[in-house]
Amino acid sequence: MVSAQESLQVRIPPTPCAAPGRRPDHPPPARFVNPPSPSPSPAPPAPPPERVPATPEWPDVEPTAHRPLMHWLVSLAVIVTALYFGRDVLMPLALAVLVGFVLDPLVSWLKRRSVPRALAVSLVMAATLTLLAAGGFFVYSQLRQMAGELPVYEQTITRKLRSFGDTLRQPGILDRYSRVVDKVEQELDKAQRAADSRKPAAERPTRVEVVRQAVSPWDRAGRWVDNVATPLAQAGIVIVLVFLILLDRGDLRDRALRLLGSNLHRTTDALSDAGRRVSKYLSMQLIVNATYGIPMALGLLLIGVPGALVWGLLAAVLRFVPYLGPIIGAIFPLTLAFAVDPGWDMVLWTLGLIVTLEVISNNIIEPWLYGTSTGLATLSLILAAMFWTTLWGPIGLILSTPITVVLLTLGQHLPQLQFLAVLLGSEPALDEPTHLHQRLLAGDVEEAIEVAAQYADAASPQDFYDQVALGALRLASDAHGGEATAEHHHRVLSGMERVLEDLREQHPPDAGLPVRVACIGGRWAVDALAAEMAAHALALQGIGSRVVPMGEMRSDYFAQLDLEGVELVCLGFFAADPRTLAKFFVRRLRRRWPDVRVIVAAWSPQADATEATVLEDIGADALVGSLQELVAQVRSRLLSADAAPYAPAPLPENERARLQALHASGLLAPTLRGRFDVIARRAADAFECRNAQITLVDGDWQLVHGDASAAGRPDSGAPEHGAPRADSLCGHVVATGQTLVLPDLRRDARFAAHPALTAHGLRFYAGAPLRSHDSFVLGTLCLRDTEPHQLSTRDIMLLENMADEVMRSVRAQTGARDGSLADGSPALAR
Repeated sequence: MVSAQESLQVRIPPTPCAAPGRRPDHPPPARFVNPPSPSPSPAPPAPPPERVPATPEWPDVEPTAHRPLMHWLVSLAVIVTALYFGRDVLMPLALAVLVGFVLDPLVSWLKRRSVPRALAVSLVMAATLTLLAAGGFFVYSQLRQMAGELPVYEQTITRKLRSFGDTLRQPGILDRYSRVVDKVEQELDKAQRAADSRKPAAERPTRVEVVRQAVSPWDRAGRWVDNVATPLAQAGIVIVLVFLILLDRGDLRDRALRLLGSNLHRTTDALSDAGRRVSKYLSMQLIVNATYGIPMALGLLLIGVPGALVWGLLAAVLRFVPYLGPIIGAIFPLTLAFAVDPGWDMVLWTLGLIVTLEVISNNIIEPWLYGTSTGLATLSLILAAMFWTTLWGPIGLILSTPITVVLLTLGQHLPQLQFLAVLLGSEPALDEPTHLHQRLLAGDVEEAIEVAAQYADAASPQDFYDQVALGALRLASDAHGGEATAEHHHRVLSGMERVLEDLREQHPPDAGLPVRVACIGGRWAVDALAAEMAAHALALQGIGSRVVPMGEMRSDYFAQLDLEGVELVCLGFFAADPRTLAKFFVRRLRRRWPDVRVIVAAWSPQADATEATVLEDIGADALVGSLQELVAQVRSRLLSADAAPYAPAPLPENERARLQALHASGLLAPTLRGRFDVIARRAADAFECRNAQITLVDGDWQLVHGDASAAGRPDSGAPEHGAPRADSLCGHVVATGQTLVLPDLRRDARFAAHPALTAHGLRFYAGAPLRSHDSFVLGTLCLRDTEPHQLSTRDIMLLENMADEVMRSVRAQTGARDGSLADGSPALAR
């Protein structure tokens, strides 16, 4: 029994108003309240209230969530519609721009020879039109000559077709199948006629005869004019547009820069890169087509196919049309060979010639000449050809590759068009750390192991750890506490453990190495995995190391910590700011093992503090941010007593001839000092470095002949002695013949013990070779700074171009090639 004074829970019926965020077709969950107290009279017990299960609330869906996607789709539809309906205007314009890319280098060549631009454009256009007219007349004359022999070819073709038909009509398997098919068709026709005969007369099919209306000669002439006038009008428009584009190229370029955005640096690089890629693609395409057309003409001439020169020329021209052009170019000589020769020898020889040239062109010449000139993926090329052919027809097929190259270049330089680079480029959509992390997230450990094995075999396990694995763990650490779930963490950690086990099996270290380094993961499981990578990398470098598990930093942990024989401890963290934890660990560690040196590895970049500040806060001996830096620091601290602190560059095999070329080149002439100082200062300003030098590597010394920091010295003088050759970084450039870039000398295992670090505090070095006409490396144009620097691929190319400019200026001043003048000759004095 329930007392009348006890409150009963009753269900309140749902109100018609839906709560925010809940679907209106679902009632809200039941709510229970305390009703008012009843009267004092006893009442029968009420039945238990009916509970209605609560329905899940639906998340709020903002109507603006899909607006960016809708805007993008609408914009794409508008652009495609404009391209389709505006093709009569846009096709001639795009074709004119493409021809302008081809002819502009000729105009620039004439301008450099003091020809006015208008006259240069007129001369180039006149020469181009004359060449096209001559080629068209040549093709017309050859075709007209072959037209007189068509009756003979017709008889040969008829005879071959009859013979081929007789062969097919001979009894055989095909003949039996043909009879069966004919019988089945007859039975089907008989059944159809029987069914039609049973239909009423009104439902039976009625035979209709179409009578064509006679066409008058004026109508024929009008249609012919329409068919001819339209292409001629478009050709005239293209000629006029090409002339205007070549004449006002600078103004059009400025307008394009204004339209593409306000960032002048990015738009300038985008237009320059697009022009370079399209020009290179067209020039390489011209060379490839010539290397195909000339052998085609000579081969057909030897085989005896009439009009061999015409078919070779058409084969070369038609290869500008992707995919379909080579097929169309091969049909003509094959058809003519079929028509000329009564037998099959000429057809087979022609077919063998075409197949051979296609194989050589597609597999040898094109990969060798094209290289990475376009940067387009194969699938994007095919899809672009289909897209532009659908919109603009054959002209779109010709323009598909250049237009796609321009779009790709804009996507690589302009952030608002970056999606084009992802869709069209041949570069991987995910970098290697992200790719490995994604495979681990997906639970595809087999592919992750395959990626690791391929990278480690191509480079080394240390490079894989440094460039890929640590980056993947960094991504996992950054996602902790965010969108990553516990299952994601488990997949990444367990998968990375299996990757490390496989690499240790494939690349086992020497088991007999004495343990000198202890690697400890700072706090999390990802830190412990990084410690295992560091221990494996150090062991592969001949440095005995082991992983020490991390525990709670209490007195009993440090009392049980076994560091017997350990000289150095590496403590690694993925935390954004590991100073607090590392400081406590280092202080407790030094209390018990004061002689042990400590290196803290901050695997996540420290953007808000300098290295000196962090080291002062932590109290460690060194701070590193990569595995390469860790190996360099360990080597410099442990192996200084076991090995030479710095290994000088070896001498080239042709050292004697190189020294003779150096002294005979004129580079040591005193009159070049002032010019070399100017070039060095220009290089230092361009790369924002403290110093740049032009150095010449002699037998025993590094000779400094141009110095950006040598302000106020005379413009004439002999080269000054710099560092001994044994300590010369430029000697490594001379030994390898390749550009050497050291972003941070202190963190490079090869040069961490270089004397320049302690003598001058040098941290950054980049040297490009000064190459003679005989390919001897005589010295370097080098950049030096006391702060680390990073150079991009374009920066390295610029440094190499400036080094080549030094040698060109020397040749221009001496008036002869390297080796023609001795040091201090009268020609240099001029």
